[in-house]
Amino acid sequence: MKNKITDTKARILDTTWHLMEKHQGKGVSMSKIAKETGVSRQALYLHFGSRVELMIATVQYVDDIKGLNERLKLFNNAKSGIEMLEACIDVWGNYIPEIYGLAKALFKTRDTDKDTNIAWNSCMTDLRDVCKKTIEELDKEKLLSTEWTQKEATEMFWAIISIQNWEQLTIECNWTTEQYIQRMKLLLKRTFIG
Repeated sequence: MKNKITDTKARILDTTWHLMEKHQGKGVSMSKIAKETGVSRQALYLHFGSRVELMIATVQYVDDIKGLNERLKLFNNAKSGIEMLEACIDVWGNYIPEIYGLAKALFKTRDTDKDTNIAWNSCMTDLRDVCKKTIEELDKEKLLSTEWTQKEATEMFWAIISIQNWEQLTIECNWTTEQYIQRMKLLLKRTFIG
């Protein structure tokens, strides 16, 4: 049974989310979060035993607010490897713009902040698992190109749909979300389907 988020806990998570985005993850300490939320540090630690716990909970909070589980039904209900690949790109391509601020903050600080690194790795492990399931299904259906092992294809799929690549294409090259989704589907099918 999922714990109900109290008003204070929700305020802490919301504050953490917005501070991470505003400061791009830099200097977002437990003290700063407590002060901005209007609670004591002790109260903050009563809700979250550590900063890493708070960072992971913040990512999960944002996923809940943005309805990620509902969106993933498109992927989970896919009936073939190709449908899984397309659903993955539909979900991910539409989701990145909504979580980009928090994702960028985690990514930018992951080398210098062990807590944001753990939260980042948790998110990326989940994404990699979706890539892996898709590649395994393509291989099971004998659609995966013989040029790829499952492991290599999973790693390449995961790298191609990275937030960094999305950022370059949509922000630096001004691709629309629709263009990103359409081109990623085409690229991934041509890359992996034999």
